[in-house]
Amino acid sequence: MEQHVITEVHKQLGVITLHRAQALNSLSLDMVRDITRALLAWRDDAKITAVVMRSSSEKAFCAGGDIRFFYQKGSASAMQGGALIEDFFTEEYALNHLVHHYPKPYIAFMDGIVMGGGMGIAQAGPDCRLRIVTERTKMAMPEVAIGLFPDVGGGYFLSRATSECGTYLGVSGETIGAADAIYADLADVFIPSSALTALFDHCVDCPANKDLRHHIKEFAATYSNETAGNPSNSRLVNERNTIDQHFSHNTVDAIMQSLITDTSDFAQKTLAVMQKRSPLMMSVTLEQIRRSKTMSLADCLRMERNLVRRCFEHGEVIEGVRALVIDKDHQPKWNPSHLSEVTNAMVQQFFEPAWPTYAHPLKNFYS
Repeated sequence: MEQHVITEVHKQLGVITLHRAQALNSLSLDMVRDITRALLAWRDDAKITAVVMRSSSEKAFCAGGDIRFFYQKGSASAMQGGALIEDFFTEEYALNHLVHHYPKPYIAFMDGIVMGGGMGIAQAGPDCRLRIVTERTKMAMPEVAIGLFPDVGGGYFLSRATSECGTYLGVSGETIGAADAIYADLADVFIPSSALTALFDHCVDCPANKDLRHHIKEFAATYSNETAGNPSNSRLVNERNTIDQHFSHNTVDAIMQSLITDTSDFAQKTLAVMQKRSPLMMSVTLEQIRRSKTMSLADCLRMERNLVRRCFEHGEVIEGVRALVIDKDHQPKWNPSHLSEVTNAMVQQFFEPAWPTYAHPLKNFYS
């Protein structure tokens, strides 16, 4: 069987390379476990001073979780299918928590597609992270397109993104590039893809007594004026006022009504995109992001673990994956089919506890 996670040690640097190019490095349960094992081993190894997370593919850092797996196991009547779904999300969120609280510099090479679960293993805690983007970066939390919500800590980092950019990205599921990501505080530095090999060598040669993040920032300073990575060229900068105007509302209906009154290309394009998304899951996502703003990552992940259970109970995600990935008819039969049919009671049901506090799968997470 092909190895989808390659772990190596280069001098004092622990290196994890995602190697599942045919699936754009979509995370399987085995991959989650392999990454977790490596990070746990290196966390307590004094010889390892920093960790790099990267991909062997030029197309993708990580396109998210393996949604075909979700469909196959979530659609199965066998108990094993449901159990594997439960295991996947519990262990993936445990990995996200581990990454966030990692005690050593954690460097994510976010080259190519970075979506969903890929964001979860890149958006580490501010005390340890450095998130690198390139001109090939295509970043998104597109879960509302498949009847899900931005999980893997998405509520936490989207609610803390610049102004209402995170609300816009979560509710619309739209894709952004490198400059947008830096502006929104979802990335830290830009490096052209042509310089990634040199950057990696620079990381390996970093003196053990120097913080690797500062070492990389010095390297990146050479490229600070590159158009693709300069926040001043960000589309989000140009549309900041528009995004804040529309996405500051606290219901999806109010957001869409606001967009309807705006004849700008950006507003009308955003409206057209949202009209294709799951009305229910856009509403759940907005509630998630609003709640997450005052919550710790641990509490966000516990909430999201609950939401995942509710999503599979409802079945919206199974229908979304069917339409987008399995049958590819791009005609999902959302339930409800129209935003006007989504009630606040429906949304709040997703936040009702699926377990008693003492039995929650993530009950032992610390903040």
